[in-house]
Amino acid sequence: MTGKTKVLIGDDSAEYGLSWASLLKEEGMFAVTRQKNGRVILDSVKSDMPDYLIIDAKMPELDAVSLLEEIKAQKSKLPVTIVVSNLNSPEIEKEVMDAGASYFMVKPFAPYQILKKISNLISFKNATENSRGDMDNVEYIVTDIIHQIGIPAHIKGYHYLRTAIILSIGNDDMINNVTKLLYPSVAQKYNTTPSRVERAIRHAIEIAWDRGDVDMLNKLFGYTVHTTRGKPTNSEFIALIADNLRLKFYPNIAI
Repeated sequence: MTGKTKVLIGDDSAEYGLSWASLLKEEGMFAVTRQKNGRVILDSVKSDMPDYLIIDAKMPELDAVSLLEEIKAQKSKLPVTIVVSNLNSPEIEKEVMDAGASYFMVKPFAPYQILKKISNLISFKNATENSRGDMDNVEYIVTDIIHQIGIPAHIKGYHYLRTAIILSIGNDDMINNVTKLLYPSVAQKYNTTPSRVERAIRHAIEIAWDRGDVDMLNKLFGYTVHTTRGKPTNSEFIALIADNLRLKFYPNIAI
């Protein structure tokens, strides 16, 4: 199976795990299922060293958060992880994302959605490793960066900021006309008002700053961010990420 993408599925039921594995195998991946038990999955992660891991948020013995923390504590390679849940809970989503998950999905969903998410995550991984990308993968790159900076996924500013950055990567007019163009564009997508978009993004940036993740900004972008100057404005923060992503991953985008 050398060279194939290895996916470990922590569910061996016919309804979920086996149907997901069948689809992934049809696409040329090596997919195995295991009992939905945190200890069983932990042992399999250590022995099989999968590239991708699909687990349920709630499992016997070790839940998703405990499992991910245990993997990191044992200094095993942490696979790219998708956590699924029967509950659409912002609190659970925040907990698993903070523990190291890359994506959170709420059941029920069509089996092909798992294939789509794995394929997109593979595309994201390839794009970042090659320091290049295409606009189909930009959402996943931006999502990962916002998560690393420390902005929690359950707040509205997280989603507004992600959309604002994506819009700004391909269009300089957005960042040059934040009030008249960018905020209204984001507001229209989420059926809200530009003023609420502005406030929510400002709140998200404040959270990132208060968490002390300036070092992560420096690591990601190679800039020296001076905390003594205070928090950046919304437009400065969006431009910082958008400009660096454009230069690093999308140098051929015409703006």
